[in-house]
Amino acid sequence: MSSTYCEAAPGHSFHGPYHETEYGFPSDDESVLFERLVLEINQAGLSWLTVLKKRDAFRAAFSGFDVDRVAAFGPDDVARLLADAGIVRNRLKVEAAIANARRIQEMRASHGSFAAWLRAHHPRTKPEWVKLFKGTFRFTGGEIVGEFLMSLGYLPGAHHPGCPVWDGVAALDPPWMAAVKVGYTGYGDYDLSNWTIKSKAVVQSLGRTAKK
Repeated sequence: MSSTYCEAAPGHSFHGPYHETEYGFPSDDESVLFERLVLEINQAGLSWLTVLKKRDAFRAAFSGFDVDRVAAFGPDDVARLLADAGIVRNRLKVEAAIANARRIQEMRASHGSFAAWLRAHHPRTKPEWVKLFKGTFRFTGGEIVGEFLMSLGYLPGAHHPGCPVWDGVAALDPPWMAAVKVGYTGYGDYDLSNWTIKSKAVVQSLGRTAKK
């Protein structure tokens, strides 16, 4: 039997801190955005708990998620990463991280930063975002893109209104909330005047299965 992340995460040694201090919280920090993208890509086919447990090893292996350093990785670095038992040793995922770092470098020239690129394309529905990401980054399927954007506040669903974290996230005015406040309706039927959700379909969408 599954439960929502807001119900399953509290008190868990790995899920708890992530749920309470990061999940759904907006950030413009390039290393935070890059780390989240790499971690979501590496979760594909695995559990989120596995990725969280390997997080420190990922940070060490990928130079603290410094975009310029990862973008400069070459064949020797790929070999090193594929031999590192502390991370997910998958060539497609490793090569995607390096290629995506280079794409983020290009975004500095085109938009100023990765965060500015996200803002320039916001708001969008999840299918629109997925199409954009697939044409921009490597190894970015629907679930990866959706979780990446939800985790950073570009799509709703990280927390439900009854979650103790909801008010803290709302105080930061994440991009999806800001869009709803000015009339965007692509996410469903939200009434942010009193933090309620009027659409049954949206309520069901927020009750996502917890990442095991």
